[in-house]
Amino acid sequence: MNWVIVTGESGGLGGKITEVLLENSEFGVIGISRSAQGRPAEFRERFGDRFVHLDYDLSDPSGIKELYLQKIKPIGTVTGLVNNSAWAYDDLVTNANVEPLERMFNINVLSAIMLSKYTIRDMILNGVKGSLVHISSVSAHTGFKGLSMYAATKGALEAFSKGAAREWGHKGIRSNCVAPGFMETAMSGSLSDELRVKIYRRNSLPGPTDLASTAHTVAFLLSDRAGSITGTTIRVDNGAL
Repeated sequence: MNWVIVTGESGGLGGKITEVLLENSEFGVIGISRSAQGRPAEFRERFGDRFVHLDYDLSDPSGIKELYLQKIKPIGTVTGLVNNSAWAYDDLVTNANVEPLERMFNINVLSAIMLSKYTIRDMILNGVKGSLVHISSVSAHTGFKGLSMYAATKGALEAFSKGAAREWGHKGIRSNCVAPGFMETAMSGSLSDELRVKIYRRNSLPGPTDLASTAHTVAFLLSDRAGSITGTTIRVDNGAL
């Protein structure tokens, strides 16, 4: 069986991506998050051995090597990686604090890079023409008050993805980003109703971005049907302007 790693599979978007992959493809999914409760337990019950959950806190990128070599690699051949996990530190730049900034960059950027490193190495070793998909954000393209620091992590992820695509395309390894708009997830749960209205007014299509639409876009990029797509960012954001 070919496996796809999905980080943050216990959350809203990560859970939907995992569900779409397990329901609509032959992939097995290796989910990485801090807890096996909730959706991971559901996936294990519904899909059996096609789903494996690994407990790991991605705020510690230094442990990614051991996680990959000791726990992921023995599971099977990895053909895809979805760097979905993210943590948001929302505040104005004038209130910037180093400690939450470091945590956010560790989760959103450094752990994503380190997982990409070992996944790409594994793909090269096994002669796999694989696909990496990194979850960015509309905030990296459209300014939002209080999100500049979060957007900086997503901009870094997009720049990394483009470079990785250039570096490893000759091996048939693709790297792309999906940039969703604001969705109804736990991460956006702290937004006030007033701010939600302001955000959605900027959309060409009304309301929040659909989780399923985003997840199916990720699944497409992981598939052979997207074999000529690399080094790009696909925005799934209801036409945010």
